[in-house]
Amino acid sequence: MFDPGSLFVDLIVSSVGGALLWYGRKSQRWPQIVAGLLLMVSPYAAPTAGWMALTGAAIVVGLIVAIRLGW
Repeated sequence: MFDPGSLFVDLIVSSVGGALLWYGRKSQRWPQIVAGLLLMVSPYAAPTAGWMALTGAAIVVGLIVAIRLGW
């Protein structure tokens, strides 16, 4: 049921999400807050470590695009 690889990826993705959420709240930046929340919640919906890493990468790319667009 619990794969050590998926637990490790879950820890990394959620930690990055927590850091983004903390930074976004401190600097009052909505893109970082939303991306942080999505990164913290996304491992619950992903069935495997690969999907967790893929959805985490997609969220981070979306954050980068949002910042470059001036949000």
